[in-house]
Amino acid sequence: MQNQKHLFDLTQSVTYLNGAYMSPQLKSVTQIGLESITLKSKPEKITPEDFFSQKEILKQRFATLIEAPDFKNTAIIPSVSYGIANAANNVPIHKGDEIILVDEQFPSNVYIWKEVAKQNEASIKIIKPPMQLKDRGKIWNQNILDAITSKTAVVAMPHIHWADGTLFDLKLIREKTLAVNAMLIIDGTQSIGALPFSIQEVAVDALICGGYKWMLGPYSIGMAYYSDAFNTGTPIEHNWMNRYNSEDFTGLTQYEDRYQEKAARYSVGESSNFVLVPMLTNAIEQLIEWTPASIQKYCQDISIETVERLRDLGCFIEQDQYRSHHLFGIYFPDTIDIEAIKLKLKKENIMVSFRGKAMRVSPNVYNTEEDFKHLINCFE
Repeated sequence: MQNQKHLFDLTQSVTYLNGAYMSPQLKSVTQIGLESITLKSKPEKITPEDFFSQKEILKQRFATLIEAPDFKNTAIIPSVSYGIANAANNVPIHKGDEIILVDEQFPSNVYIWKEVAKQNEASIKIIKPPMQLKDRGKIWNQNILDAITSKTAVVAMPHIHWADGTLFDLKLIREKTLAVNAMLIIDGTQSIGALPFSIQEVAVDALICGGYKWMLGPYSIGMAYYSDAFNTGTPIEHNWMNRYNSEDFTGLTQYEDRYQEKAARYSVGESSNFVLVPMLTNAIEQLIEWTPASIQKYCQDISIETVERLRDLGCFIEQDQYRSHHLFGIYFPDTIDIEAIKLKLKKENIMVSFRGKAMRVSPNVYNTEEDFKHLINCFE
């Protein structure tokens, strides 16, 4: 993998290490968006077939990205909260059951579970990281595994933690949930596109992804995978396009109780979105060409020296085997003035995020080793 900055329209004076906040946009995605907006001025060129053909291509590309055997298990969503709600409202939860969450995960994968727990007289069990820094990721993973019992109805968590990139062992967690007949719902927003993931290796029950971060797409569109366990579920929205035979515009008032096949019932209304759908399709096609494994390796290579230098300065960054390389958190020792660092970063036009107690650094293929040297200079 070579540096790909030339494919993005980034401000030259800014060192952008903030892909976890919002990705920059590929020039090709921007061009497709502009062309798609213009198309609406010629509505006669939009045929009934267009309501279905482009979104089917998007679902196929997303299925390829996550190695899902059947693209019909995928759906187009407007947000993570929408996709999680479709899953949460169809998970069997009974009085006395437990819903397992990890500490301080993004609210879109928290609020709905609190509501579902209240409605069903279930309880929320939040698994916190250990207080000590030594073996933090290893112990946190083990604590999650230990928390899964016969009382567990569902584990709802990310692949990596959005604040500091802690990597969760989904293979082992999936094995444990299957052993107790619990479901596994994953928020892949901060991982899918930059970190390898395969439905064939980790057969989660649902995978929900916002499109505007690591999938390099526009805002207000995302993708979801729902396993066959959800094939007879009830969606949170009832729109005409998700019903059986909706391709026949002449028969739309012949109201159908049947849905389109598999996860199609969970797609948002107006999922044909003639602007956002082709934009996200193009972005995912580029990711498939690069491969998430290559992106992960690239991010590791350009950051490895800076990570070690930060550790030498007394900063805590999770052990490499328990974190991602496209997103990681820096925890500062008392000897470093965080406010002074923030001012220095602003002066140098270096874009990162602060989440919880960590400074979150999130590079991608448009970054270079020089960007990380620029970053470390603010500390040294």
